[in-house]
Amino acid sequence: MAEKAQFTADEERSVREAYARDGHADCPRCAVRMHERAIGGGSFGLGYARQREWLLCPQCKRSVLFDLKRGTRN
Repeated sequence: MAEKAQFTADEERSVREAYARDGHADCPRCAVRMHERAIGGGSFGLGYARQREWLLCPQCKRSVLFDLKRGTRN
């Protein structure tokens, strides 16, 4: 059976926790340091603005996207 192209929920959680704790994270599948890409979100007059982080593995190309304040995907 082929490996899934996405991280499991547990893998995503471990990446978010490592990033919150250490300021960086390694890919749970490849053990390679993931690249960081900040994604700003304009509030467009809504009264809030999200600050998201996108961590990408340069080897297997999997990624995790999460809200920095909440530590969640949404």
